[in-house]
Amino acid sequence: MNQIVVITGASSGFGALTARALARTGQTVYAGMRETGGRNAPAVRAAADYSTEHGVDLRAIELDVNSQDSVDAAIAQVEADHGRIDVLIHNAGHMVVGPTEAFTPEQLAELYDVNVLSTQRVNRAVLPGMRARGAGLVVWVSSSSVKGGTPPYLAPYFAAKAGMDSLAVSYAGELARWGVETSIVVPGSFTSGTNHFAHSGRPADTAVEAAYETRYAGLMGQVAEKLAALAPADADASMVSDEIARIVSLPAGERPFRVHIDPADDGSEEVSDVADRVRREFLTRVDLADLLTIAR
Repeated sequence: MNQIVVITGASSGFGALTARALARTGQTVYAGMRETGGRNAPAVRAAADYSTEHGVDLRAIELDVNSQDSVDAAIAQVEADHGRIDVLIHNAGHMVVGPTEAFTPEQLAELYDVNVLSTQRVNRAVLPGMRARGAGLVVWVSSSSVKGGTPPYLAPYFAAKAGMDSLAVSYAGELARWGVETSIVVPGSFTSGTNHFAHSGRPADTAVEAAYETRYAGLMGQVAEKLAALAPADADASMVSDEIARIVSLPAGERPFRVHIDPADDGSEEVSDVADRVRREFLTRVDLADLLTIAR
């Protein structure tokens, strides 16, 4: 069945790849991105060209996850066009690199806004329609850093992703009785095929950053080099987009709660298996086992 899909942060990286992968499976895909008339105009043209060349339904839409007005307008447009949204994919995010102390509190707040609060803005726009229909799927693009290996100089990003993942877990139970399904997709450290590292932010306090350089000289370069070395030669970001497309295509009620795509295997899957088992056991102990599956 053709599904109406909205994905955030779809101008590049995982987002753009996922939008195209979903469109190829026959879904109608709205690729959300900001500044569609400005710096992301080339991404808008690329999406339109891809749609024409491949005979698929891929549409760029102005959607700035940091603006509730922009989010509301985009979701209203999609619902006006189709009367529903079947799948929402939380993909928008931003990374920063550097010694944690060198980031101002305001920088951490901005990062949390992009990676966590943005999902709440979009949920509040999309979920009323899903709840009214008693159906839907919310996909959260998390990170293996939430529970896996955590190299230094990435703490603000790791903390934000952990907040998003925690929100996803709680939402899963709160949406189950409405018939709205949750899948958490956990990519590992793909150092190519995305713009996470290339577009990452830097600390505002350059003096503190320079002080750390006296003890941790070249650390970020070392981390990036080692992460790249851990990944198999055939590791490609399309592994993530293909898995999301597979999940979306599964029948309602059969989507996995959490999947890992982590070629470097940083340990996240092992820890998540324990955490998710504890969640299942606890909800069963408190007579809420029905929250582990969607109401049909």
